[in-house]
Amino acid sequence: MQDETAARRPAPAAAGADCPGSASRGSWFSEHRNLVMVPIIILLLCAGGFALRRLAAEADYHMVVTALIDTPGWRLAAAVALTAASYVALTLYDVTALASLGAPRRWREVAPGAFAAFAIAQSVGFGPLSGAAVRLRFYLPLGIGAAEVARLVALVTFAFGLGLLATTGLAALVSASEMAPALGLSVPLLQGVGAAALAGSVLVVALGGRGLTLPGGIRRRLRLSGALRLPARRLLALQLLVAAADILAVSGVVWVLLPPGTISYIAFVPLFAVALTAGVTSHVPAGLGVFEAVLLAGLAGSGTPVSQLLAALTLYRIIYYAAPIILACAGIVVAEGNRLSASPALRLAARAFAGLAPQLLAAFALMLGAMLVFSAVTPARAVDLEWLARHVPLPLLEGAHFLASVLGAVLMLTARGLAYRLDGARAVALAAAGAALVLSLLKAYALYEAAALGLFVLLMLAARRSFDRPAAILNQTLSPRWFAAIACVLVSALAILLFVHDHSEFGVESWARFELSAEVPRGLRALVGAALVSGFAGLWMLLRPGAHAADAGFAAGDRARALAIAASQPAAEAALLRMGDKRLMLSEDGRAFIMYGRQGRSWIALFGPFGAREAWPGLVWDFVETARRAGGRAAFYQVTGDTLALYADVGLACLKIGEEARLNLAVFTTEGPANKDRRYALGRGAREGLSVELLPVGGAGAVMEDLARISAEWLSARGGGEKGFSLGAFSPAYVEGQRVALLRREGEILAFVTLLESGEGSEAAVDLMRHGAAMPSIGMEFLFLRLAQILAGEGQLWLGLGMAPLSGLSDSVVAPTWQRLGRVVFEHGSRFYNFKGLRGFKARFQPEWRARYLAVSGGLDPALVLFDAARLIAAGPQASGMPAHEFEEGPAHE
Repeated sequence: MQDETAARRPAPAAAGADCPGSASRGSWFSEHRNLVMVPIIILLLCAGGFALRRLAAEADYHMVVTALIDTPGWRLAAAVALTAASYVALTLYDVTALASLGAPRRWREVAPGAFAAFAIAQSVGFGPLSGAAVRLRFYLPLGIGAAEVARLVALVTFAFGLGLLATTGLAALVSASEMAPALGLSVPLLQGVGAAALAGSVLVVALGGRGLTLPGGIRRRLRLSGALRLPARRLLALQLLVAAADILAVSGVVWVLLPPGTISYIAFVPLFAVALTAGVTSHVPAGLGVFEAVLLAGLAGSGTPVSQLLAALTLYRIIYYAAPIILACAGIVVAEGNRLSASPALRLAARAFAGLAPQLLAAFALMLGAMLVFSAVTPARAVDLEWLARHVPLPLLEGAHFLASVLGAVLMLTARGLAYRLDGARAVALAAAGAALVLSLLKAYALYEAAALGLFVLLMLAARRSFDRPAAILNQTLSPRWFAAIACVLVSALAILLFVHDHSEFGVESWARFELSAEVPRGLRALVGAALVSGFAGLWMLLRPGAHAADAGFAAGDRARALAIAASQPAAEAALLRMGDKRLMLSEDGRAFIMYGRQGRSWIALFGPFGAREAWPGLVWDFVETARRAGGRAAFYQVTGDTLALYADVGLACLKIGEEARLNLAVFTTEGPANKDRRYALGRGAREGLSVELLPVGGAGAVMEDLARISAEWLSARGGGEKGFSLGAFSPAYVEGQRVALLRREGEILAFVTLLESGEGSEAAVDLMRHGAAMPSIGMEFLFLRLAQILAGEGQLWLGLGMAPLSGLSDSVVAPTWQRLGRVVFEHGSRFYNFKGLRGFKARFQPEWRARYLAVSGGLDPALVLFDAARLIAAGPQASGMPAHEFEEGPAHE
């Protein structure tokens, strides 16, 4: 999967983009990475297919089918049991990782989500179907945040790599004499490599919980900043055992399906590890073709017929990849039933698992689409065709064969929409699956296909409430990764067609043959039909031009509607809309809005959606798709942890960028030993003659000249100008539209703070904060404490003191690289910005810290978006990318 190397598939890279005008090679690749990777992935698949075809030159399709049928039942049962053992071990990855992160959960709570995450990510594993995205959707209802999910994924990846190293090293050491001829290496060299791998893994476990000892005997911490430790020794040892059990079980699935005497199990483990690594690094979905080619090459000297080896690998794909997806989808029904369970833990886990229905059904749809296309290029059983010939007219049989393949392409195209919860995709997928069910019986009496399609239809009906995002299927933007996945299915289908009909002639004249025995023309027509539908529809969704809706700003009345929404919801930060410098996007029903700015290719939504929560999913989807169609990168800046599932659902990653300080006014007090610093600051300020006055809205006009003078002094002292986007700027109209807290000494105004306030009157947040040169050292602390007392007396619940950038990031070895890099800047970046000082000042007020995140696609996009956000903020209030005439119409400038 994408996020855990434990997945038996490649890890696709995330999309990236660069600012216009950049000429660097790295940034160009970031911008076009996915488009570049599409042909590379297809070429690697073709190369693997070509190698596989050369290795399987002596095999025959009918011999493979015979070998499949003749596989003993006990081997199938053993493969199923080993698959179950592997997936149990995979769920234990998450259990042990959560325990190490200080968020322990019982196995029965974690197992459904972990199982679904591995099942989906191993088969598909990109965008909303990645392991991290699936986990985020499952774990958020369990109280596990995005930062913990990211660290969990990193820990699972680390543990699997450690287990693979140890298991492969031990197996290579023990079976070097048997493995050396297959790998073309000498026995001593193979033994040396195995011993080194085993020793390295043991050394890592021994160093668990400690810093790393460097040459010269000088102990240093492995650090990007601060102390950075490996996971605890006990945890590493436990994870090593879990990983070893997983690898031994999954390699056992393939080995038990091989004919007896092919290779010993202990010798097969390192060969499987090499094939697995090749499949992962190829970036081909599930390592398709590459994994099989490496194994066939390694087993070429075993003397086992290639047809039997291919039969074993086919069964492995069905048992280890397809069956878990079907089982996980069936779990949707179980989850719905457990919503009313007597056990609170089971009810919570059931609700979390039910939230995965769109991702599970999307993976199932992609698998069913591939099944229909592959079925179209393989011959039906002669006995079934003869029976159908007596009851079904040939034109109907031919049409059913062709249309079933086309509907397979339709299911693959709709799978992405299902993952994003589109109701239009659900309607199309239901219709396509229902029609394909009937056609599968007409074309070849394919009972297994019909059963799978029937299950899909039933599950779609059961999960109908999960697809709550109104959108037409063609309104989605097909990503290059999804396009590459569909292309891989079609290329694989062509390879299967050529293999099945190896000795047949493929000519133009064969296309017009419509006979019961004309399997080659029938397969060709079906494949071309699926390719044309996929190609035209895919290219339309990938490349179609998008209206630059925001270039025209917003419709008349949109601002008034957005201001009305902001005035009736609980988030104080929505009041920044009054600055008039941000673009707007309203939901279709006009009950929610997003305010955002544009810089370069970045479309940056500030704080996420506001308004009716039920309108948020559709609005987030519309914003992301509009940005993508316009060639931009969508991002959500400074969002809170309770909304992260919204962004995971549209394929965005959530990165922690800091923490917001909030005073809980409901419990704010100056009494008791813990608050002696508050009492000291208030007492000292009073002795120095300081007082605080809170002016009502519209009350700042009488002192506006003094406020303007203080603001100018403050800006001059810092050698800068007004900021914008996520910060307010001084404007008489804007300031007069807020309540203003004044700090006075003997009547003279020394400083002022403007307040953003929620329409419900439950939350306030500091906006502008300015002071003059005569400001005493205790002044700002006194101002904030008195302001908190005044607001608490009014019944307000929260006072926001703003965000401390890069605060609260982890430097653990299992933390994402982004967090560790951010920690470096936080610890050592005081030369450029006093990150620690700002955090320390806000910490004086004993606030509660709330994490803030950036939701964006991967690659270099986070860095580019943050750079563009900094440019928006630094350039001032007219830098949102909005036409000047629209900015001038904003209420803050009337």
